[in-house]
Amino acid sequence: MTASSFSILTTLVIIIVLTTETIRFFRTDEVSFGAFITGLEWNPLLGAEKHFGIWPLVCGTLMVTVVAMLLAIPLGLITAIYLSEYAPRTLRMILKPVLEVLAGVPTVVYGFFALTVITPFLRELYGGFEIYNVFSAGLAVGIMCLPIVCSISEDALQAVPLSLREGAYGLGATKFDVSVKVVTPAALSGIIAAALLAIARAVGETMIVALAAGNLARMIWKPTEQAQTMTAYMVQIFLGDASNFGAEYYSAYAVAATLFVMTFLLTILGHHIRIKFREEYE
Repeated sequence: MTASSFSILTTLVIIIVLTTETIRFFRTDEVSFGAFITGLEWNPLLGAEKHFGIWPLVCGTLMVTVVAMLLAIPLGLITAIYLSEYAPRTLRMILKPVLEVLAGVPTVVYGFFALTVITPFLRELYGGFEIYNVFSAGLAVGIMCLPIVCSISEDALQAVPLSLREGAYGLGATKFDVSVKVVTPAALSGIIAAALLAIARAVGETMIVALAAGNLARMIWKPTEQAQTMTAYMVQIFLGDASNFGAEYYSAYAVAATLFVMTFLLTILGHHIRIKFREEYE
């Protein structure tokens, strides 16, 4: 009871702080709510004319997330199916903890790995990659999210009753058919939950994108170029480059509030999807 009350209280305090500081941001003379949610230019720290359009930061965040999920979701699901349906019990007991160790690696390590290993490798393959780029950061975030997708999906697959597998085998299905056409659809709610949790984790990642993606907020469509995410901008602001009383400083709270709303909507979406696709077995 005490622990749950503390969690609720912490969440309420976060909401109050974000709401208060965001309102203070919009009360400044330099920005309006309409310009914030519709603007396509974000440069609060450069030049005489400041722009506070949130979409360049959202664009950078979503691009990193898409690249990360293109790696983490397919590879994590394939690994989960292998561990659940194909791997011997002894091998599963070894591989799953090894994969989960990746979740314990500090994110700053992934950031340096992206900057010193992934980016130089990509630049060797194709010279069009900038030193800081979305693709490198997305790959590092995808590697970080891989244990989330794999572990939760494997647990969901293991929860499917053995009777469903035996019934499919009794009808002449192959192991591949049972894995893909019976077990995976039966565990769909858990797999979707794993994917949404990984997406929320990627959206909120900070150190990897701050180190590897760059700090140039702009609307781009090429993952070979650098961009700035919402979390990376907050890191830049709180490094002390901006006054604590200016619109630049309060803009970090507005960005944080936007990020909070995005992750909150993802949580609600995940809850409804789990209810819709949930399978109950006796």
